[in-house]
Amino acid sequence: MQQTKETMLQELASVDGIKEATVYEKSINQVSDTWVFMQKKETVDELIAYGSLSSKFEGKPFMVFGKPGVIAPLSSHNANVLRELFSFTKPVPVLHQKRSFGLGDRLGLATEGHARVFEKYDAYPIFAQQSIRELNMTNRTYEDVLNSATFGVYKVGFKRGFGADGDHLKTKKDIEYALSLGFTMITLDASEHIRNDVNRMSKKEILDQDVLSDELKGRYLNQSFNVSDQTITFSEYELKRSVLVYLEAISFVEDIYDTFFRGKKNAPNFELSIDETETPTTPVEHYFVANELALRGIKVDTLAPRFCGEFQKGIDYIGDIKQFEQELIIHVAIAEHFGYKLSIHSGSDKFSIFELIGKHTKGHFHVKTAGTNWLEAVRVVSMKDPGLYRELHAYALSMFKEATKFYHVTTNINNIPSLDSLKDEELPSLMNHEDARQLIHITYGFILNHKDSDGNFVFKDRLYLLWRQEISAYKDRLETHIGKHLELLYQGFKA
Repeated sequence: MQQTKETMLQELASVDGIKEATVYEKSINQVSDTWVFMQKKETVDELIAYGSLSSKFEGKPFMVFGKPGVIAPLSSHNANVLRELFSFTKPVPVLHQKRSFGLGDRLGLATEGHARVFEKYDAYPIFAQQSIRELNMTNRTYEDVLNSATFGVYKVGFKRGFGADGDHLKTKKDIEYALSLGFTMITLDASEHIRNDVNRMSKKEILDQDVLSDELKGRYLNQSFNVSDQTITFSEYELKRSVLVYLEAISFVEDIYDTFFRGKKNAPNFELSIDETETPTTPVEHYFVANELALRGIKVDTLAPRFCGEFQKGIDYIGDIKQFEQELIIHVAIAEHFGYKLSIHSGSDKFSIFELIGKHTKGHFHVKTAGTNWLEAVRVVSMKDPGLYRELHAYALSMFKEATKFYHVTTNINNIPSLDSLKDEELPSLMNHEDARQLIHITYGFILNHKDSDGNFVFKDRLYLLWRQEISAYKDRLETHIGKHLELLYQGFKA
């Protein structure tokens, strides 16, 4: 007779270190004769495996009624075993779905809160999404990023699938690293091969450049291309500008594609990012890039152009919304024509344009967020430990200038209310203040890595202990905040 969950837990009640009251109910699963679940401990969660397959896990063994078991830490080895036994804990490609949403969890704590949102919406989440820059800033690894997502989905029983994105990768070494671990998506960042200096050239200087081969002239010069109900026309100036800005980047993309994607069975999702530049991608330039990729046989699942206006970190869109909408319509038409989805990078908190994105993409989109999840974690700090928040805020101010070397922001720290002027209960309101949000957003690495003269972390250990204690508050904040992103996106195409 098959054992029930209740009798299994009764049997384990005699094992030192296992308490039914601390078991995460949604994590209880059975494979063959083996039960596997997670339980809460004071400082860290644990895995419990009970049955013949428990020998696959590394940990403290026990025996009950002649049946083996193990109390196992949340290690890389044990994450690999979970992914082997339970397919829902292993990332899958998701960009072929109508809509997908990237969630950069810099702390390794957000999957539970994120999962709540995606139980309500049919967009497919990418729970494991980090760039090399973020890994360096947080002293994490891709192993840790993937494992955090695996343990998170197992803990809450999220079983409909999630992706893992090696985000904004620029080198073959980094791409190989992510793919070797089972990441199911690569976002190739071509920014180092895109010429920003062209933006500072006059029209005459661009026209004076001898960069057009006969082949390019014949293909584009004074040619018009119909894309849906839009017409794309290349003047000499627009063609030369497109070639100057993007041709080297396209060659770089081709080399990467040949190495990791072309002809590969079960190839991962491939996203191209041309957004991390000073150079806005005009619709004509988008068409040029897309057409050149197609002519080279390069298949992208998503492409992130550099839209007009500014997509700064952690705050709403800055720019002419009417112009954004007009250009978005053409960008969507180009993406549909060439068979991929648009990807919206730095998508955190762009509330004023989410409905437009949902509407004009007809619900076919990929949106990326990252730093806003960190900001909600800091909001919890301001709510639960005002003294600690005051310390990290003051330190962030001291490191702001250094942090701007890594992020483009227009923050004016003089606009941020003085901490001395705020009561403790007013501190959470700083996370609604754009300049304060950007201050905390771009200094996350400095805050997490700051050490005293003895080499001890000044903030990191205290922060993680607080977040552990207040994880329910963090999950609530993520459900509300990320939920607002999805709500507005869906309003655009559900109306």
